[in-house]
Amino acid sequence: MMNTSNGMISGPSSSSASAANPQSPGIKTYFKTPEGKYKLHYEKTHPSGLLHYTHGKTVTQVTLAHLKDKPAPSTPTGTSSSSTASSGFRSATARLLGGGNGNRALSFVGGNGGAKNVGASSRIGASFAASSSNTSATNTNFDGKGTYLVFNVGDAIFISDLNSQDKDPVKSIHISNSNPMCHAFHPDAKDGHDLLIGLNSGDVYTVSLRQQLQDVGKKLVSAQHYNKDGSVNNSRCTSIAWVPGGDGSFVAAHADGNLYVYEKNKEGATDSSFSAIRDPTQFSVDKAKYSKSNPVARWHIGQGAINSIAFSNDGAYLATVGRDGYLRIFDFSTQKLVCGVKSYYGALLCCAWSMDGKYLLTGGEDDLVQVWSMEDRKVVAWGEGHNSWVSGVAFDSYWSSPNSEGSGENVMYRFGSVGQDTQLLLWDLEMDEIVVPLRRPPGGSPTYSTGSQSAHWDNIVPMGTLQPAPCMRDVPKLSPVVAHRVHTEPLSGLIFTQESLITACREGHLKIWTRPDTQPSSSSEATNPTTSKPSLTSKVGGSS
Repeated sequence: MMNTSNGMISGPSSSSASAANPQSPGIKTYFKTPEGKYKLHYEKTHPSGLLHYTHGKTVTQVTLAHLKDKPAPSTPTGTSSSSTASSGFRSATARLLGGGNGNRALSFVGGNGGAKNVGASSRIGASFAASSSNTSATNTNFDGKGTYLVFNVGDAIFISDLNSQDKDPVKSIHISNSNPMCHAFHPDAKDGHDLLIGLNSGDVYTVSLRQQLQDVGKKLVSAQHYNKDGSVNNSRCTSIAWVPGGDGSFVAAHADGNLYVYEKNKEGATDSSFSAIRDPTQFSVDKAKYSKSNPVARWHIGQGAINSIAFSNDGAYLATVGRDGYLRIFDFSTQKLVCGVKSYYGALLCCAWSMDGKYLLTGGEDDLVQVWSMEDRKVVAWGEGHNSWVSGVAFDSYWSSPNSEGSGENVMYRFGSVGQDTQLLLWDLEMDEIVVPLRRPPGGSPTYSTGSQSAHWDNIVPMGTLQPAPCMRDVPKLSPVVAHRVHTEPLSGLIFTQESLITACREGHLKIWTRPDTQPSSSSEATNPTTSKPSLTSKVGGSS
């Protein structure tokens, strides 16, 4: 249950709730860290006309989308540029598109990989609701580039310009007959279809974000439709991700414990049929019966919902967390379970990889942030500090330790977590400072050591083993560097960008916090020409 003693008071869901609700303590517009002060720069929200009861059907997730320069005329629907746009782009769309429905929501999606999507131009179930892409009016003022926040509230998806201080979104898209649950963006999708959307009905769409911004209507335009009307799986789509380097492949996870692999560019694709699941308690992979079918494979992960999925940066590993409390890590190319571990208590709700693929964060109903080491194949730390369920985790790939001199010998990681206790926590992980308990001999006491012990663990933990939750006394504990109450509503996710930290609450309000001035690109309006990649760690998600 959610902790009601922690400021989780029902009241106005606007950013001024603290002033309007005397029971709610005031929320500060800054918080201090060892490297300086993070300041609230501006907020975004959804249109005020949205009815409150529609929020309860979904939890707001947010995706960060970097649109590159407008493609060359020879590839009218492609994004051929190979360099990623820096999040410092100033876009004029907030002024030009006008009339957008305001939104403050952020939505996070589990692991948007850096795949290169090669897609055919086939449109599967091309028309979405009443959309008619060929006759739609277009917004000729849209400048074709910029950094956007895509988030869901109720039955709608909103697109906000990250670098505009306008609270209102530049675009709202209303989904008929179902609610969007999750989304993922791929900056290098070659056919322009760079945005994935998963619905409560199980349906999945791919669309071009640029086309949605150019169109003045409120329906999806030129959408490719998969799992139409839940024909393959009619359970809720909980998390969705592009396969890094997968030439247009993507995966969609569902609330019934199944995950499907799709190929976006399949010509004349038809829905798949799969054989019956032999043992619902075991992991199994089944290929589609026919070569032209899409999805091409079904992974049955286990019983209960898959809550979040995330690809490692290189696409080698896929992590899933679920209702049964297990973190599972798969070798994606061989479709084999590598390792996994059970939570201390309850379901796991979110997961995120470090940029180097060495560590994996999870959070869930045990109020802990769990740090898993791929090298040691075990939990190496637990972060204690939340007073309710942990709903979002992310590594800060842009942060560097103030006292690091680039020697690389003692790497420190900064990561963040948000919870239903309305708090943002920031953590520092320095493995050389953590004393890691080694294996416990039967009937004996554990031995302690520092540094890598992977040689010991290869013998203890065979491939494919799901480990039980470790004993509380065997796992080192981390304390947060900072804990700050950032919203009046339970939080659903966070994103790190080069200039800022973005937090989102489940009701659809979002706040952008600028980094301390001590860092070179502290202003969210600044551009840094050296930026060559968007934060892959930012595309992390989880929802209960």
